[in-house]
Amino acid sequence: MNNSPYILWFTECDRSKQNSVGGKCANLGEMLQANVRVPPGFAITTHAYRQFLSARGTSNEIARMLDELDVDDIECAEETSRAIRQLMSETPIPPAVEDAICYAYEELCAECQVADLPVAVRSSATAEDLPGASFAGQQETTLWVRSASHVLIRTAICWSSLFTTRAIAYRKQMGFPHDKVHMSVGIQKMANSRAAGVMFTLNPINGDRSKIAIDSSWGLGESVVSGVVTPDNYLVDKVTEGILQRKLSPKLIEYIPNHAEGRVEIVDVPQERQTTSSLNDDEIINLTILAKCIEGYYRVPMDIEWGIDRDLPFPESVMLLQCRPETVWSSKPPTRVIEHSGTALDYVIANMLKGVRVK
Repeated sequence: MNNSPYILWFTECDRSKQNSVGGKCANLGEMLQANVRVPPGFAITTHAYRQFLSARGTSNEIARMLDELDVDDIECAEETSRAIRQLMSETPIPPAVEDAICYAYEELCAECQVADLPVAVRSSATAEDLPGASFAGQQETTLWVRSASHVLIRTAICWSSLFTTRAIAYRKQMGFPHDKVHMSVGIQKMANSRAAGVMFTLNPINGDRSKIAIDSSWGLGESVVSGVVTPDNYLVDKVTEGILQRKLSPKLIEYIPNHAEGRVEIVDVPQERQTTSSLNDDEIINLTILAKCIEGYYRVPMDIEWGIDRDLPFPESVMLLQCRPETVWSSKPPTRVIEHSGTALDYVIANMLKGVRVK
């Protein structure tokens, strides 16, 4: 394994390394410690990011631009963001950092026994995936990146995405000083997902912590995360692991890898699959078990991204790709919503649980 200060493998990451690997990579390490299935990879540490910015005084120039910025002036904020990202694109990666990244990527290729292994290049800022703040989606993630040279390019773009207009404004709103938030980058083996999506260890509609809600669609999970499809939705009882509800939606497009061109593309879903369930019962239950495991490990409701790898047999095919504490309902008192199911016995039990006397 690489002993560079610029690299930490996910197996070496945990919440104590948050300042070095950011929230996302710290959580990937924690998931491995919780013994759930996670694709392998490594974190490019915040030390590498700081070396990149300090090499030519880039950090001082960025600080000057931000000091002069009025974030309430949208046009000015967008112009400043563009100027900062352009400056960073013109800043070369220090040779020692570049060598460490390339060496770690080659090690990952060797571990997986795949030349030019397809990887996801994921942002992992130090203020990302915290219980009290949701930076999700504000920084760059690129899927299906192949070769060390392309990993370097996407890493630099990921670093500069710390200064998108949205990210700058959100840090200001949340009181995070710009110079105290640093960027780590996660390099993670791609799951060749037949289906993918997100799940919550509560019902995001009403906060009911006795349920697990799973959203799923065909292909890579980007279609669900970005909101370009209406996914299938499954509601599962957390205690009995019974599937309580299935809502199948027309899934018109999917994100799939184009192996020949080395990129992800959007294609139409064949009509016969559009309204077919993207998950079978065994996969739903296995996802439920993994979700319960992660929630038990963190002891808070969780927001989890997952994929079903088409290249692996079940249950090894069911992978968790990242997780973060759920931020909408977690700050509120726990609630269990009793739903009237229509039978007399269920009605009696529901009212007993509410504390209402049945006459």
